[in-house]
Amino acid sequence: MKKQNVFVKHMDIDWEVVEDGIRRKLVAYDDQLMLVKVEFKNGSKGTIHKHFHSQITIIESGLFEIIINKEKSILKAGDAFYVPPNTEHGCSCLEDGILVDVFSPMRQDFIKEKR
Repeated sequence: MKKQNVFVKHMDIDWEVVEDGIRRKLVAYDDQLMLVKVEFKNGSKGTIHKHFHSQITIIESGLFEIIINKEKSILKAGDAFYVPPNTEHGCSCLEDGILVDVFSPMRQDFIKEKR
C-alpha cells in the first residue's frame, strides 16, 4: 500500500468516474480506515448493495433519499447515517450533492478499481 500523506489537499486528488452522474475521490486511507468523497448529479442512484465494512456517511451538500435495510429517509447537508456491516443500502440523489463516506476497514475494492 502506498504511504498515506498526513495532510491532504482536496485539489491534489483526482476525481474518478464511478458511473454516469457519479464520481469519487479517495481522500485518505490506511488498512483500517478510509475517507471518500462521492459527488452525485441530480437523478443519479447509488444502487442497493452491501459490504462487510462499517460505514458512516455525512451529507456535505445536496438532498438524498437514503435506503438502509428497506427503510427510507430524506437527508440534507449536515445530516448523517450509519450502515452496519452486511446491510443493504443505497441512495437516490434528489439535488446535486456530495456524500462523505468513512469505511472501516478500508475498501480494498476501491483501490483495485483504480488500477
